[in-house]
Amino acid sequence: MGKKILMGHLVLFIANVFFGLNVTMSRTLIPLVVSPYALTFFRIAGAAILFWTASFFVKQQKVPMKDVVKLFFASIFALVINQIPFIVGLSMTSPIDASIVVAMLPIVTMVLATLILKEKITLMKIIGILVGGAGALMLVLNDAIVPTGQGNFIGNLLVFVGVISFSLYLTMFKDLISKYSPFTIMKWMFLFGAVLSYPFCHSALVSTDFLNLGTSAYLKIAYIVVIATFLSYSLIAVAQKVLSPTTFSMYNYVQPVVASLVAVFIGIDDFGVQKAICALLVFSGVYIVTQSNAKSKKISKSTGK
Repeated sequence: MGKKILMGHLVLFIANVFFGLNVTMSRTLIPLVVSPYALTFFRIAGAAILFWTASFFVKQQKVPMKDVVKLFFASIFALVINQIPFIVGLSMTSPIDASIVVAMLPIVTMVLATLILKEKITLMKIIGILVGGAGALMLVLNDAIVPTGQGNFIGNLLVFVGVISFSLYLTMFKDLISKYSPFTIMKWMFLFGAVLSYPFCHSALVSTDFLNLGTSAYLKIAYIVVIATFLSYSLIAVAQKVLSPTTFSMYNYVQPVVASLVAVFIGIDDFGVQKAICALLVFSGVYIVTQSNAKSKKISKSTGK
């Protein structure tokens, strides 16, 4: 495994650790403390400001207008249609239900990668996705955390819309993402995302009582904007350059493992044999899919394709 690919796996793992914490953090804020629409705009607009600020301290890249247009559409799938339905759906359903729906990302991505990128569906990929998915589902279904809301069909459906949208982003824009630095990509995507999401979030922002949110709420929002968005999306842009969409999506299974470990750390759950088995299944699934992609590349090289 080359250094770039190894780095891609490492940064993607770290990003999904941050995303795993984000689900729990967001659910403590919505819908009682902050509207899901307001939180979504805080996240996208705040990250846009951070990405544009950071871009002035790195090497500038010229982006032709045709690629700016592509980044506009990439922002629709990666941010607007992904983030708004997801956060609104999460506010209507339980974190456990949302985790189960999100666990379908690798399956959806594998199907779309086959249709759009002609990525081969191998037996090893299927086995890897099933093994990782089994570990993730075992974990969330047996989680001892009491959800802050009840499962809701509409909420789960909205979360699934976000899953499909992000899968389309992973498969349709891989070549575009590979051309530019993470800061160049993200500054444009989050700028477009902020502009496009504002009309949906305007009324929620106007009705938000900013003076009475409290220090705790602001600290959580700061984590969501700076760590779970700015830093995490920088990392996934690095990983997306070197990893296939299916492998990329497999790391989604890391998120429920992180949520479970956080529950153990704060004393509302314990770590036993079952959780160890679940974690082992998740990481085994990622490894199997990774090996499948490596094997496919070797076969392609040997056949001259």
